[in-house]
Amino acid sequence: MSGETTGVVRLTLRLEGLCVLVAAMLAYSKLGLGWGTFALFFLTPDVSFLGYLTGPRVGAVAYNAAHSYIGAITCIVAGFLLPAPALLCAGIIWCAHIGFDRALGYGLKYSAGFGVTHLGLIGRVTKSAPDQVRP
Repeated sequence: MSGETTGVVRLTLRLEGLCVLVAAMLAYSKLGLGWGTFALFFLTPDVSFLGYLTGPRVGAVAYNAAHSYIGAITCIVAGFLLPAPALLCAGIIWCAHIGFDRALGYGLKYSAGFGVTHLGLIGRVTKSAPDQVRP
């Protein structure tokens, strides 16, 4: 077994991402927050791509920090408990972004390269070069 996520497991993980996206958008609409703000900040986690300018290891750490539910859910919880509507808004948009990416098949990255993810290989990474894509 190569460790690559395939088949029904991969499909299930992508469907989970779609469910998170839909749930986040429903929560956002129920809270009456502005959709302009949602659109403006939806792609903000992708600024983490800049980490790849220093190499795949730093890039993977930066990407994974911005595309893990840990920070997003922390923002949501803090937004409810403090109360801090800006944190709540940020956390929901952040969750929506992560769900969107996961639904498209973009998973957390391994340091072997951007295309090596927990959801399998993406982009130009091919299975013909297995020595270069081991997580």
